[in-house]
Amino acid sequence: MHVVDGVSTAKCFDELTDLEKKKMQYDCVAKNIITSALNLDEFFRVSQCSSAREMWDILEVTHEGTTDVKRAHKHALIQEYMSCSECNRERPLLMSKKDLHTLSII
Repeated sequence: MHVVDGVSTAKCFDELTDLEKKKMQYDCVAKNIITSALNLDEFFRVSQCSSAREMWDILEVTHEGTTDVKRAHKHALIQEYMSCSECNRERPLLMSKKDLHTLSII
């Protein structure tokens, strides 16, 4: 990026260093890999992103949630388990693999 009179403008491809060109190529490859693995809804969610990292961050929050969402989900699962095992004195609810994994990593 060039800054001219307080306005940033993109460099021409000829003005880029070899390292900058290589980074751009890797970013394009990564964006291509990410978009080729998405369904149509997810594609439209990230299609306007300017970098692969930005795409990844949006997809990560979409699928895994923020830290607060993870914490709330964990507490809800624990409450469900405790209410089932204490009140009913029956077999605890069968939890999905995803729920068990969520509890084990948090």
